[in-house]
Amino acid sequence: MTKNVPFIIPVTPASPPVLVVFSHLRWGFVFQRPQHLLSRLAARWQVIFVEEPVQSEGPARLEVRDETGHDGSTVQVVVPHTPDASQGFHDDQLAALHGLLDEHLKARQLQVDVVWLYTPMALPLAKAVQPTCMVYDCMDELAAFKDAPRQLRQRESALMKEAAFVLTGGPSLYESRRPLHPQVVCLPSAVDADHYSPSMLVHDSECDRQAQQLQGSLPRPRLGYFGVIDERMDLALLSAMADSHPEWSLVMAGPVVKIDPATLPQRPNIHWLGMQPYERLPYLLAGWDVAMLPFVLNESTRFISPTKTLEYMAGEKPVVSTRIRDVMVLYGEAVLLADSAQGFIAACEAILGATLARRCQRAIAMLNLVSQHSWTRSAESVHELLTQALHSARGQTELALEASAAGALERVPAAAGGRDRR
Repeated sequence: MTKNVPFIIPVTPASPPVLVVFSHLRWGFVFQRPQHLLSRLAARWQVIFVEEPVQSEGPARLEVRDETGHDGSTVQVVVPHTPDASQGFHDDQLAALHGLLDEHLKARQLQVDVVWLYTPMALPLAKAVQPTCMVYDCMDELAAFKDAPRQLRQRESALMKEAAFVLTGGPSLYESRRPLHPQVVCLPSAVDADHYSPSMLVHDSECDRQAQQLQGSLPRPRLGYFGVIDERMDLALLSAMADSHPEWSLVMAGPVVKIDPATLPQRPNIHWLGMQPYERLPYLLAGWDVAMLPFVLNESTRFISPTKTLEYMAGEKPVVSTRIRDVMVLYGEAVLLADSAQGFIAACEAILGATLARRCQRAIAMLNLVSQHSWTRSAESVHELLTQALHSARGQTELALEASAAGALERVPAAAGGRDRR
C-alpha cells in the first residue's frame, strides 16, 4: 500500500522589476553617480542602461554587453549604433532607437516597470517603451553645459510633469527644482569609503605599480585632481599655481571633454595623465599632498556637486576648492575655500604648512563627513522610492481599469435598449 504523497506545486521566484535607464553618460566613462547607484540597485532590479547612440556604418543595431555591478550583480549596457550623425538622443535618432529597443525588449519578453532618465532629451523614447512610471535623476544642470541641445529646457519641463519623483544631485539643484514638482528628493553625492581608504590599498599591486609609474618620480609636494576636464575647469588658476610655485607638481588625471586639448596650460610642473580607471584612483590619491577642486565660478558650475569631494576625504587628503556652493553647504567645515587664484594658492600653502594638530583636526572632520554618506545607503533609499512609485502607479492603473470597466457596464443597457419591450 503506497502512502499518499502530497502534490507540491513548484514556486518560481518572481522576476525582478525591469528598470530601463537612459543616460547621456557612458557606463565605461568616469565611474560616478549613475554607476554607483545602478550597480547596487541591480541586486534587486533588472537594470538596462541605454547609452546615447554612436554613429556607425551600416544598418542600425544594438551592442549589448553585461557589466558586473556591486556584489556581483549584472547591469545590461545597451549601446545603439546608427548611421545618423546627430548627437545624443536627437529627434532624428528617435524612430530608429524606438524600433531597436522595442525589438530588444520583445525578444526578451520584458515589460518596462520604471524608466529612469538622466537626460530629459530621452523623454520621447522613454514614453515610447510604455513604462508603468518614470523617474528623473537631475544630477547636473545640463542646460548650462557647453553645446547643450536647444530643446533641453522645454523637454525637462515636460519630464517634470511626467516623473513620479525627482532626485537632485545636491542642494543647489534641489532648491531650483523643488517648486516644480511635488516630490523632489535631495540625494547628494556619496562615497564608497573602503575603495579610497589608505588602509585598504595593496602595496605593490598592479594598481600601485601603475600609479608609481605615472607619478612616482614627480617632486613633492604633489597637488592633484581627478575627474572630467572640461569647460568647468579654471585653467587660468592652474597656470597661476604652476607659475607661483614651480616646485609644486600639479597632477591632473582625467579625460579632456568638449574643450580643445591644445588650450590646456603647459608647464614643466603640470602633468596631464589622461583618463584613469576607477581602480587606480585611490593609488594616485595616496601619492598627493593636497587634493584640488579647481573649478571656474560661472553658470556652468552654479549647480555642480562634485562626487570627488568625499572621495578625496575618504582617501584622507586635505581638500582645497573654489567657492562652489554645494561644496560650501555640504563640506564647508572640512574644505578650504577660495574666491580667487591668489586665495586658492594661499589655501594650498596653508595646508602644506599646517601643524600636525591642525592636520589631525581636519582629518577627523573629513572622516566624520565620509561616515555620513554611503552609496549603499543612498541606493537603499532610492530602492524604496522606486518601489513606492511603482506600487502607486500600478494601483492607479488598476483603479483606472476598474473605472473604465464600470463605465462600460453602465453603457450596455443604453446600447441594448433600442427596442421597446412594452
